[in-house]
Amino acid sequence: MNYIKTEIEGPVILEPLVFGDERGYFFECFREDDFKANVADVDFVQDNESWSARRGVLRGLHFQTGDRAQAKLVRVVRGRVQDVAVDIREGSPTYGKYISVELSAENHRMLYIPRGFAHGYAVLEDDTVFQYKCDSYYAPGFEGAIRWNDPTLGVKWMLEEGEVILSAKDRTAPLLGD
Repeated sequence: MNYIKTEIEGPVILEPLVFGDERGYFFECFREDDFKANVADVDFVQDNESWSARRGVLRGLHFQTGDRAQAKLVRVVRGRVQDVAVDIREGSPTYGKYISVELSAENHRMLYIPRGFAHGYAVLEDDTVFQYKCDSYYAPGFEGAIRWNDPTLGVKWMLEEGEVILSAKDRTAPLLGD
């Protein structure tokens, strides 16, 4: 596994070693001892999968608060997304800054997002399957969101505004300053 630090302290891009031949490919997508030694000492307790039928779906920017905050390890098993993590850690020198990484079934990249970040992704291909591990269980009473197009964040999404497909909850999410 190749570990790539990002311009914001905390998130890490993971590039697995992929072994391929005429039959297909094989790679380790998670190995606890290696992950803890090279990325973070977290214990994942929940795995989630999300399917998006078409390009343009945008999910996020989501987070959980307090002791129910979540670290995530995210990846794409079919299709392609633009994955975004926004630093919302109080007192962080990079508060309000974001990283953006393209994850796809083809590049096999993964992104580790520590607690204290809002997370979202834009689906760039029809029929995309997104998977992620969390180190804390989903807790509706502790969830929050930031509007995907908050001008103070300035996220440069890889979609045109007119093609974005949002849930009702994401459409009405507050701005970071709210």
